[in-house]
Amino acid sequence: MFRLRKDPAIETERLILRPPRLADHASWARARRESAEHLAPWEPAWAPDHLSVRAFRNRVAWARRLIDDDRGLPLLLFLREAPARVIGALTIDNLRRGPAQAATVGYWIAAEQAGRGLMTEALSAARDHAFGRMDLSRLEAACLPENARSRRVLERCGFKYEGVAQAYLQIAGRWRNHVLYAALRADRRGRVGG
Repeated sequence: MFRLRKDPAIETERLILRPPRLADHASWARARRESAEHLAPWEPAWAPDHLSVRAFRNRVAWARRLIDDDRGLPLLLFLREAPARVIGALTIDNLRRGPAQAATVGYWIAAEQAGRGLMTEALSAARDHAFGRMDLSRLEAACLPENARSRRVLERCGFKYEGVAQAYLQIAGRWRNHVLYAALRADRRGRVGG
């Protein structure tokens, strides 16, 4: 079975992507709170305790279990120039091994960092990590049809449009259709074996 090292990190020209730690709570909560209006149209409604230390502690424990059990890779995003300040997150989740070798990716970025190409940089690096170190063949993503920015990020990162999923997720308090995208590992297309 594939195993990631205990605290996997991905570095790019401008970013550090790494699993959450308890010490990240204040920075994460600040980024989420300051970006609430920016994120609300695209995310599930937040629980009343969403920004609490307790909820974040549960998020860190969940991230650790996902990594340890080879079921996913939750990452926070930091600028290399400010490595203690959370500016977003990206999660490779719902990992399926065996014949599928596939997972789902989701992400968000703080309002003040949007439009700078940082999520494109993060997603490209995460895709390469998923296809390399994690040995995946397929990475899937979904977003609201009207989320033009997210669709452009996916397309710039080599994801191809695959269709629409009806009532896919509850977003901002109601069931919403999503457009589906996927990126495929280039050397895994077509026939397998002899």
